[in-house]
Amino acid sequence: METLITILVGVLVTVAVYLLLSRSVVRIILGSAVLSHAVHLLLMVMGGLKKGGVPLLGEESESYTDALPQALILTAIVISFAVTAFLLVLAYRAYQETGSDDLQELRGFTDE
Repeated sequence: METLITILVGVLVTVAVYLLLSRSVVRIILGSAVLSHAVHLLLMVMGGLKKGGVPLLGEESESYTDALPQALILTAIVISFAVTAFLLVLAYRAYQETGSDDLQELRGFTDE
C-alpha cells in the first residue's frame, strides 16, 4: 500500500510541475495546490501507515501510533489553504487591473 501511495505522490508531483511551468496564472495556482496535496501524501507515507493505540500513559497496548505526522499534515493543510486563497485573490486582482492572466502579458514585454 505504501508503494502505491508513493507512486501516486510521484504522479502528483509530475502533474504539479507541468502546471507550474505554464503561462497561465490560474494553472500555476492549481499546480501549487496539487503540489501541496502531494506533500501531504508524502508526509503520511513517511510517517508510516501503522495501526495501533493512542500513545497515552497507563494504556496497555501492543503498538502505538505516532501523532507527529498527523500534526504536520494538519498544519500543512492549513498553510496550503491560506497560500492558495492568497494567490487566488492576488490573481483576481491582477486580472481586474490588466484584463489578462498570461504571465508574458503581465510582465509587459513582447516577444522579439
